[in-house]
Amino acid sequence: MSKLRTEKVTLAYGETAVVRELTIAVSEGKVTSVVGPNGCGKSTLLRSLARLMKPRGGAIYLDGDAISNLSTREVAKRLGILPQSPAAPDELTVRELAAQGRYPHQSWLRQWSKGDERAVERALETTGVMELADRALDTLSGGQRQRAWISMALAQETETLLLDEPTTFLDMAHQLEVLQLLDRLNHEESRTILMVLHDLNNAARYSHQIVALAGGRIYDAGPPDEVVTPDLLREVFGVEADVVPDPRTGSPLCIPHGLHYPAERTEARQPS
Repeated sequence: MSKLRTEKVTLAYGETAVVRELTIAVSEGKVTSVVGPNGCGKSTLLRSLARLMKPRGGAIYLDGDAISNLSTREVAKRLGILPQSPAAPDELTVRELAAQGRYPHQSWLRQWSKGDERAVERALETTGVMELADRALDTLSGGQRQRAWISMALAQETETLLLDEPTTFLDMAHQLEVLQLLDRLNHEESRTILMVLHDLNNAARYSHQIVALAGGRIYDAGPPDEVVTPDLLREVFGVEADVVPDPRTGSPLCIPHGLHYPAERTEARQPS
């Protein structure tokens, strides 16, 4: 099942099409990772799904409604989004940041309530930043700061989370910290998570589904053990690699050993 889907969506900047006639359904209650080389349209796709970018063609549906017909506030009540490299004033505290996630639920008729306070407290507890609640953002480590941003998305109390490269610029330990948090949110709270990831091994380990983009189209989509293959590494990423089972999880593990220089790049193919 899917509450969020696209039908033949085309996205462009000026005259340049970045995503072309893309159809995708985000699996409800699952973790889906979008992967692909730089410039293939991953972040652009995520922006359109969050109604931050209007498609040049096609349509996006949220809970059966055309997302273009929904207000920004209504979308924010249903989708939580964490953009790439989010910014906020350094002096803002973790609690104040999380509280911003309640803005879609408020209006001049409905001001801050005990329900809002409970939502923020739950978000801080879930992300493990309660002890940091009164700390300013500029005093936090990279992993702590990213968990603080995720707490803001959780405070929105949406069933679906969209995250654009949530592990970018984090070291290995902090990457695991964030990915394990998202894994827990999915397993314990059945959150639907769609994220853009650069690391294919992390995508394979923490995702139920992988969507591989190439040239603005879907090259392949499905479970990691079906999508992550030597052909994918060669044709999409230009890398020669072995793909073996992870000794701990059994998920595909990529071991690159050289670059691939094709005479002509293979055309992206739609998954069957």
